[in-house]
Amino acid sequence: MDIQAFWAAVLGQDADRIRPFFHPEATVNWHCTNEQFTVEEYIRANCEYPGQWDGRMERVEQLGDVTVTAVKVFEAGGQSFHVVSFLRLAEGKIAQLDEYWGDDGPAPQWRRDKKIGKNIR
Repeated sequence: MDIQAFWAAVLGQDADRIRPFFHPEATVNWHCTNEQFTVEEYIRANCEYPGQWDGRMERVEQLGDVTVTAVKVFEAGGQSFHVVSFLRLAEGKIAQLDEYWGDDGPAPQWRRDKKIGKNIR
């Protein structure tokens, strides 16, 4: 599976290009919000998301039949997120997608007060 093409389709909110990457019985789990989607529901959630957004893949790791990606997603309005995705393949298509979405932002005040950690970039 071409992971770059998959993410280009997702970030481009292109339903017709997203659909062929999935096995017909695939499930998608968004663990941070306790939601499970069918392929069609996942496509709707991505393609009908309000506003314009884009992103870039920051990391890809292959672990057997699982591909792990880290992608930064940003909206035109300035908000950004990171998503870590675990794509389990069957017959060359995504059979299960587990995603963990987090908002980007500064470290919590309590850690800044302790003067621990430093910026990655």
